[in-house]
Amino acid sequence: MGLTRSDTILKYIVEYFIKNAQPVGSHTLIDEYKLPYSSATIRNEMFALEKMGFIEKTHSSSGRVPSSKGYRYYCEHLRDKNVDEQLKNSLQVVLEQKVRSIEEVIKESCEILSHMTNLVSVVNGSSETIERLANVQLIQIGENTLTAVFVTDKGYVENKTFIIPTSIKANEVVDCVKILNDRLKGTPVNELVDKVEALKPILNDYVVSHDIVYQALLETFIRFAGDRLSLYGRDELFNQPEFKNDAEKLQEVYKLLNDKSLFREVNNEAKNTKEDEVLLNIGETNPDVSMVTTKFKIGNGEESTITLLGPTRMDYDKVLSALEYLTEELNKYFEELNKGGNDGDA
Repeated sequence: MGLTRSDTILKYIVEYFIKNAQPVGSHTLIDEYKLPYSSATIRNEMFALEKMGFIEKTHSSSGRVPSSKGYRYYCEHLRDKNVDEQLKNSLQVVLEQKVRSIEEVIKESCEILSHMTNLVSVVNGSSETIERLANVQLIQIGENTLTAVFVTDKGYVENKTFIIPTSIKANEVVDCVKILNDRLKGTPVNELVDKVEALKPILNDYVVSHDIVYQALLETFIRFAGDRLSLYGRDELFNQPEFKNDAEKLQEVYKLLNDKSLFREVNNEAKNTKEDEVLLNIGETNPDVSMVTTKFKIGNGEESTITLLGPTRMDYDKVLSALEYLTEELNKYFEELNKGGNDGDA
């Protein structure tokens, strides 16, 4: 069934404003989209749309811009649902390489998503209460520089590079890590900090000046047990006219990106949605910012969420279609991976 005249006009108002960041008038709609209606007819429809709260007038122009309600209606009823072919191809390249950790697959997928949409991708990781430490590895990258790599049973990786003084021998640090592996393997992530603190006296028996090593390891475990947020494409916001030319607005967006409690709330709300449902936050947290969130399954009952964050003028058709496609593909990828015995979880 075709769109009504009112829906057609609203659709074009939204799409023109997304593309040009300029208020829309009746003559613009006729010229841009070759509409078979008179200017007076379009103005009447726009007046009705404004009265219903789908569009609003700006102070600086006689044109109209979509409201949050208009964007939401567009997302739910008017968008074309076309997935960018370049996005599809780029994601398939990532997903066809089966020997990858969960972290690598999500990271590379979200980097593509951010680059294609000029938005920030925010990933909320799996629940640390049922995620356990798999092992700690130590890599010597210099004469007195070491990197400790921590891996969970879900494939999440964290690392910490630290410099040890010449008074500490590398084999002493190796002994410390061996103790950690022996005592901590299989420990739920949210219990790691307490266990590491309890091991401090034992570590002291192996490394006399152990504080540097101990603090480096403790900081990493604290990060493990904290909110599992990963951000990709932060610099993409500079491509958005709203933020590129307004340092104050950009600063407010960066504050949002650092608000872990906000994303914890978004994460919990998204996980309570139906499968394949997209959670829309259009200007609710900040009038200049929208967030689009959906969840995907990692396997064994574990879920994660991806949020795309950007201006309220974001290209919702492209963004929602890309996000829906990505989560569908990730669901299939991790389902096959789990069937295959978790070969890519290391």
